[in-house]
Amino acid sequence: MSDRKDTTAADIRCAGCGVLLQHEDASLLGYTPEKAMSREPIICQRCFRIKNYNEASGITLNQDDFLKLLTHVGSTQSLVVNIVDLFDFEGSMISGLPRFVGNNPIVLVVNKIDLLPKVTNYNRIVNWVQRQAKEAGLKVVEVVLCSAKKNMGFERVIEVLDQHRHGRDIYVVGATNVGKSTLINRLIRDYSDLDAELTTSQYPGTTLDLVRIPLDDGSSIIDTPGIVYKHRLTELVNKKDLMKLMPAGPIKPVVFQLNEKQTIFFGSLARFDFIQGERQSFTFYVSNAVTAHRTKLERADALYDEHKGELLSPPVKADLDELPKLTKHAIRIPKGSDVDVSISGLGWIKVNSQAGAELAIHAPKGVKVAVRESLI
Repeated sequence: MSDRKDTTAADIRCAGCGVLLQHEDASLLGYTPEKAMSREPIICQRCFRIKNYNEASGITLNQDDFLKLLTHVGSTQSLVVNIVDLFDFEGSMISGLPRFVGNNPIVLVVNKIDLLPKVTNYNRIVNWVQRQAKEAGLKVVEVVLCSAKKNMGFERVIEVLDQHRHGRDIYVVGATNVGKSTLINRLIRDYSDLDAELTTSQYPGTTLDLVRIPLDDGSSIIDTPGIVYKHRLTELVNKKDLMKLMPAGPIKPVVFQLNEKQTIFFGSLARFDFIQGERQSFTFYVSNAVTAHRTKLERADALYDEHKGELLSPPVKADLDELPKLTKHAIRIPKGSDVDVSISGLGWIKVNSQAGAELAIHAPKGVKVAVRESLI
């Protein structure tokens, strides 16, 4: 019989990952339902799900703690797997990653290729990612395209990890909502022996513990919490609208032929103004659950004031105050450019003509807006 009858969750650490247990908040580390406290050994819900359901963690980290974690990775001999979201490439890149992970090789796994139109040339996408990574100062040993959700390209991910791992631990890093958990679940299924005990790995400077998932050869996959980037629209909306922002299947691009001084609204989430330039087409790569609405530029402010949260939704009126106010980004597209304008978490707009244009993007304050080489 246990002699721990007066012990609270806060006095006990998880036998799997070592984190202090608590049963107040299921969204925080160490959560264990009260009824599970009588089990032997006691493990947190996160470890329980990994061990029993191959369900990786949804725990997140702020930027400071995440950078401490990366500095710790730099002191190890490991393979770093950086997962990015192709649908939000700029928003999900970890800035300064090479500075923190030292000489450890980085494999860039680009997830969610299933969202691209079916006619996409994947070799072109790999070349594009390599150029974008180089521009961001990220030196990678390999770029791999996959869809963890649709099980596309996963055999290639395993091949690349085998090729570059040389028996070392694998640290998996990425922003939230990039599909990191789905990918780790696949790694657990294909790569590890879950009968082995989950172990703790605490990194300096924080109370957070990492979950080590043992591999057959004695090394581990280390599941790191996702980093929260507030410059992504997906971090600012509520769960209901998040499901609309994240496409469920291949995007059906929408093409608008626009005259200057026309505006396209995407609900009340963002606005695209074609201010000046010759008549031309723009292709919008946005979740098909977010409806586009066209109007004249001179009417745009009044339309927004009158119809935000109603005709212009998501979000609905009751949720509008959760979002920062829209901020204007003036963008000049020079003649001869083959570019996209990306709005982090929403998608991107391909400028189809090379005639040049004066544009403005209105997005919630803090959301990253970028001009980049055209993806498609």
